[in-house]
Amino acid sequence: MNHDPSAVLRHRGIRLSAHRLAVARFVLYTRSHPSVDNVWNAVQKDFPMISQATVYNTLNLFVDAGLLQRILVGERRVVYDPDLTPHHHLIDEDTGVVHDIPWQAFEIPSIESVEGFEVTNCQVVMRGRKKKVTP
Repeated sequence: MNHDPSAVLRHRGIRLSAHRLAVARFVLYTRSHPSVDNVWNAVQKDFPMISQATVYNTLNLFVDAGLLQRILVGERRVVYDPDLTPHHHLIDEDTGVVHDIPWQAFEIPSIESVEGFEVTNCQVVMRGRKKKVTP
């Protein structure tokens, strides 16, 4: 991915603004899976007057432009992922941290056979805890 957020946004036809650039600098290159609150808190350091609604709307604009994917990881809990390659997710039940799991690590039965549907996307969201190590 191009590491110039201005060029990335322009390439997708997104009008540039200071707020959009600030959100892009954080969310497009993160290895984490930030929520709206995470992005808002990070961007507020440089733009204390940015509203949560502006961050929410900007993230949705980026999703619509194909720059991010929105992942529902719990009841009313959404995170954003800039990694658009096929992969799965594992949510640590103790910390809430979302981890990427390689596509090949989990065998998906034939998704082409879902009767009456053309499947456009498939991913597994797993939940678990780190194993306790016993001496």
